[in-house]
Amino acid sequence: MRVYNNFDEIDRDLKYLKLQQQIHQETMKLELNEVKESFSAVSILTSVVSSIAKKAVVLKVVNKLVGLKGKK
Repeated sequence: MRVYNNFDEIDRDLKYLKLQQQIHQETMKLELNEVKESFSAVSILTSVVSSIAKKAVVLKVVNKLVGLKGKK
């Protein structure tokens, strides 16, 4: 436990703690917004479309390779 010698020391520590609390609150807000953005509909839709496009390209390449092997 800290022993204070005057009220100025108490006030200084209280201001410090209040600023620390505000920093933590703003940090939490930023992190919450990042989470919201990562789960946004546009982000999810982009991921789905990208996944489908990759699978379509792989399927096309495999079909061409299989088709080439069958003709020889």
